[in-house]
Amino acid sequence: MTYETILAIALFSLVGSVSPGPSNFMLLASGTNFGFRRTMPQILGITVGLSSVLLAVGFGLGALITAYPPIGLAMKIAGSAYLLYLAWRIAMSRAVPSGESTSARPLTLLESAAFQWVNPKAWIAALTAMAAYASTENPFVSVLLITGVTAAINLPSVAVWAGFGAALRNFLSDPVRLKWFNIAMGLLLVASLWPLLR
Repeated sequence: MTYETILAIALFSLVGSVSPGPSNFMLLASGTNFGFRRTMPQILGITVGLSSVLLAVGFGLGALITAYPPIGLAMKIAGSAYLLYLAWRIAMSRAVPSGESTSARPLTLLESAAFQWVNPKAWIAALTAMAAYASTENPFVSVLLITGVTAAINLPSVAVWAGFGAALRNFLSDPVRLKWFNIAMGLLLVASLWPLLR
């Protein structure tokens, strides 16, 4: 794989990782509601989950989903249901927790990683990256390289969203502002379902 191809993968990953989408909206809300440190497992989970989707697509799952549309439909339904649940959970959050003893919490690493398996943006990115950049000459190495470059770009890119949320904590310590912010984040998460409905 050439340096130009690696640079192209990095740029593709940067645009996909830093642009708005379900995971980034959740990170923004989580950073605001729980702070950056408590959101770190969720940040790591996004990169771990996206990497697992990339590997699965690169090693044949993408072809299986294309060959058997009911699998894709089941994933869309599961993804939509989970996104609606998360949107409700975010929209109903009403206070920036001041301590660690609150029952509200950000997504765990495993929950965040599992979410990528029903995240439409993750699947679009994985299918596009593998179709555009995977080599037929050495598919195993190219799939690993695409996944590695994407993970290296994805982790700091999505962390920016949690950082933005954490920076808003003081401004949103007003319960009314936080209420409307969380409702807006919930609605944006619902709006991110649009790719699934087309």
